[in-house]
Amino acid sequence: MAAVSPPSSTSWPDAAARTGAEASASRKLNLGCGTDIRPGWVNLDRAPLPGVDVVHDLDRLPLPFDDQQFDHVCAKDVLEHVDYPRLLREIHRILRVGGTLYVQVPHFTSVDNYIDPTHRQRFSIRTFDFFVGAGARSYYFDFSFAAIGERRLTFFRGPLLWDYLLEPVVNLHFKLQKYYELTFLSRLFPAQNIALTLVK
Repeated sequence: MAAVSPPSSTSWPDAAARTGAEASASRKLNLGCGTDIRPGWVNLDRAPLPGVDVVHDLDRLPLPFDDQQFDHVCAKDVLEHVDYPRLLREIHRILRVGGTLYVQVPHFTSVDNYIDPTHRQRFSIRTFDFFVGAGARSYYFDFSFAAIGERRLTFFRGPLLWDYLLEPVVNLHFKLQKYYELTFLSRLFPAQNIALTLVK
């Protein structure tokens, strides 16, 4: 099954635009959606916002879904707010074999890590290697994903030209991403986010 990236955020004026039956039949789950309502996805958040299909606190597990219920799960700007190894285990449970998890989290050099008081975790480009295959310390967990798909560092899109120049170069190869993290480059040019896909 080919990995897919979730569509960009779109406005959805009314939750009634999609029936409950359509929501339950969807094979795509948008975790911690907030106001990022995605048509064709099951949108879950702890707040009963317009367009949210399932109201559930991600600190309360298990998730209210069956084993292998979804083909795709989106966790955009979510894992840094929770006990993420426990939530990853639940996502692994509800994903079908071959299914994909799309993740976006702040990079450890991002100033956003320290601005938001609800952030509990810091992430490296190598953090998710612990959850894939027979990793060096896979004995910590009783589940693992089959592979990491696309893995990218993103940078702030501001007036600084070098961020636009650095991003495509750093993302040419995983070795360059590691080099960026382990050298002065990450201190001079802080990243914003890590975006990747995990395949079950």
